[in-house]
Amino acid sequence: MNRILIIDDDEELCELVSEYLTIEGFQVEAFYDGASGLEKVLKNENDLVILDVMLPKKNGFDVLRELRLESKIPVLMLTARGDDTERIVGLETGADDYLAKPFNPRELVARLRAILRRTENLADSKQFETDKIQVDDVKIQVSARSAKKSGADLNLTSVEFDLLAMLLKEAGKVIKKEDLSEKVLERKLSPYDRSLDMHVSNLRKKLGERKDGADYIKTIRSVGYIYTVSS
Repeated sequence: MNRILIIDDDEELCELVSEYLTIEGFQVEAFYDGASGLEKVLKNENDLVILDVMLPKKNGFDVLRELRLESKIPVLMLTARGDDTERIVGLETGADDYLAKPFNPRELVARLRAILRRTENLADSKQFETDKIQVDDVKIQVSARSAKKSGADLNLTSVEFDLLAMLLKEAGKVIKKEDLSEKVLERKLSPYDRSLDMHVSNLRKKLGERKDGADYIKTIRSVGYIYTVSS
């Protein structure tokens, strides 16, 4: 049974979500302020965090920033509907996904299960013929969900790892955004959903530049992305 921690100051919402998720087979616990919620998360007793932005004592962004210094636990952020800034900041800070309030409980469950599948499926033989993939100085081990550049840990989130794995597997080839969205985020690409772009941007920052100054990941305008191979 997956353990979900909700950090949201709306106690009525927490109660309703907890009831729904419990029926769906999750074990749920709720905290109503950022400080106590962060303290609980850092005890490593949960599998995923649902984190609101507006919180007393410590806001959601600060909670996420501090959490990412010590933990890679998946985080789904709850944002205000229509507020692109909250979504972008959340993804840049290390959230795995976001959902705008008010939301459909069924969509919440679908998002949670998609995130958990990414973190729990260690090696998918249907996608990867080998456990280890290396292109130039970047190497991943699928079963350990380990990603390193020149031997140094890249400290990727679950989404960033899966994106890198797909890009490395098809290094030198263009992968369409639609394919990346369906295989990594497990949903069809929406014209107004910037999640995929933000995750790729975060991954690109962590990879840095090649020795020749070129990017590891290049954007092919209106098509998708390509992981470049040194000549």
